Amino acid sequence: MAGRERMEHIEMSTRAVYVISVAAELAGMHPQTLRIYERKGLLDPARTLGGSRRYSERDIDRLRRIQDLTGVGLNLEGVRRVLELEEEVERLRQELLRTRAEAREAIERTHRQYRRDLVPVNQAPVLYRRRG
Repeated sequence: MAGRERMEHIEMSTRAVYVISVAAELAGMHPQTLRIYERKGLLDPARTLGGSRRYSERDIDRLRRIQDLTGVGLNLEGVRRVLELEEEVERLRQELLRTRAEAREAIERTHRQYRRDLVPVNQAPVLYRRRG
């Protein structure tokens, strides 16, 4: 995905547009379940000025992930911990990608500097000869 397309995709996935009933239907659960998940700290939907919840695509994906984890037997505390760890892994992955890019840029700068510093042998002010 190109840079601009990726940013538009991220913006669309985080735009909070769904009311609780629609979000619950999209995730295949009851609206009360979403409220419980919010109280337990598993979900933090955006709020309108009037206080109504608004859910984004990212929230819907998170609800589906919660459903998957509870479906394999995790309790809500276990789900919360798994989600925290997944977020930490993603944060570290992004940090690693940034660090790799910075290292690549530093290596390229060093190589460019070496190329600028190199002088062809026939243009060197002093020629060295082998003894012997």
